[in-house]
Amino acid sequence: MTKRILGVFAVVLLLAAGAGCTSDDPAPQAGPDRISLGVIPIVDVAPAYLGKAKGFFSKRGIELTMVPEQGGAPIVQGVLSGKYAFGFSNATSLIAATAGGAPLKAVANGVASTGRPGRDFSAVVVRDGSSIRTAKDLAGRKIAVNTLKNLGDTTIRQSVRKDGGDPGHIDFEAMPFSAMPAALQAGKVDAAWVVEPQLSEALTQGSQVVASNYVDTAPDLTVALYFAGTALLGKDPDLVARFTAAIDESLAYAAAHPDEVRDIIGTYTPITDVVRTAMILPNWPHDINRGSLQRLATLGTEDGIFTGTPQLDQLLP
Repeated sequence: MTKRILGVFAVVLLLAAGAGCTSDDPAPQAGPDRISLGVIPIVDVAPAYLGKAKGFFSKRGIELTMVPEQGGAPIVQGVLSGKYAFGFSNATSLIAATAGGAPLKAVANGVASTGRPGRDFSAVVVRDGSSIRTAKDLAGRKIAVNTLKNLGDTTIRQSVRKDGGDPGHIDFEAMPFSAMPAALQAGKVDAAWVVEPQLSEALTQGSQVVASNYVDTAPDLTVALYFAGTALLGKDPDLVARFTAAIDESLAYAAAHPDEVRDIIGTYTPITDVVRTAMILPNWPHDINRGSLQRLATLGTEDGIFTGTPQLDQLLP
């Protein structure tokens, strides 16, 4: 009898427990998608940092971590290897990768030139007193770029070509953007391709602009893109859509709030107050300038940067 009573009691407890988990109760909420984004610590990616600070990613269920790299090429490799879910890379790196068969797809615009000669966020500079006066004088000189056989090579050669110089005889040396102003002042290189904030840093040290390489390449050049592997687009299109929406909101916010852009840059790369104030900010449009990317593809092919035929239809959304 005692065993029978205990058995009935156990059944009652089970029923009571079950009654507390009805279909009306909300399902347990999954945590945010924790993803990493490969970036370069320059002005270009300020919108991503600003968007994270403003909650544009978290409100879409994304916990974003930015990981700095020296250039676009290692970020491409990081996305392909699964190290990063998304990446930020210059267009030449992405064109080169897809020309070689890499399964990548742009998901949002990254950054664009201002289109203003002498007032762009990218330039080739020389130290004060240099014999290099114009872009054609760069022929035969040693020039610092962040990575070899990439965007810097192509756009600098175009500046030299446009100014009547020989673009085939330039000695490029790879180094981080952050190291370029000091290397230039020390005479380790004859010129340096710098972008903000290192451009303003170099100018405050007396350096002079001799070429606006982005402007010389194409009007309103689309310089870089946010991208992902095509495998992620097929596996989790919802995550890709949420990330893209967050980036688009970040780009629009950055374009409308330049003072906040200047402040956020100091949180991920060292800059002085003088540089922060002096920086030339890029454009952050929503739309990708396909014509300018075709120009990069044509020039890159002429310069022998690509191992295959550029596939813009594959790369662009």
